Amino acid sequence: MPASLLENFVPMVDFLANVLGEDAEVVLHDMSNVDRSIIAIRNGHISGRKLDGPATNLVLKILKNSQYDDSDYISNYESRSLDGKPLKCSTFLIRNEERRLVGILCININIEKHVVMKSYLDSFFSYTDCEQKKEKVTEHLSTSVEELTFDSIDSVIGELGVAPDRLNKEEKLSVIRKLYSNGIFILKGAVNETAERLFISEASVYRYLNQIKKEEKNA
Repeated sequence: MPASLLENFVPMVDFLANVLGEDAEVVLHDMSNVDRSIIAIRNGHISGRKLDGPATNLVLKILKNSQYDDSDYISNYESRSLDGKPLKCSTFLIRNEERRLVGILCININIEKHVVMKSYLDSFFSYTDCEQKKEKVTEHLSTSVEELTFDSIDSVIGELGVAPDRLNKEEKLSVIRKLYSNGIFILKGAVNETAERLFISEASVYRYLNQIKKEEKNA
């Protein structure tokens, strides 16, 4: 990949941050190293992230799933900062001449003030939004690989409503299958973190992954 391809987008980080203001975090990710993918960032106070931070769970999902192969961007989805502030996010997918994903440019806008104002106006005018339902996109703006892995695991386990140490074999397989689908195992150390969180050995995680890959291959 020509280095200039992503370098061309570095000035965009400053440009967008200057245009959108201090409530907008702008981040440029390099897909050649998802563990330290952040190569440029402005207004990192919004998520607490810095240069050399890891990719997000959404970035890993985009890398892992072919459903995004024809997409050039994902716009206007919800997320939350580490301290719970609501964010409006958009992601631009940077592809090379072969349409391979090489970088991602993200904008995460803190809309806390807008949400308060909207709540007030909704109450004042007594109307209800009737927006068409869309698939909800969830993104964890984690500051480290370990945090991203734990956040992703906890999110999947939370859907089951069972404590990690009380999961049966099928439930653990279900958790690992979802994590695999979301691309978590692209991260270095994800197998070890998953084993610890599910109270099983790394060898067991690899057995589950081999089973999932066989199922995928035979599907």
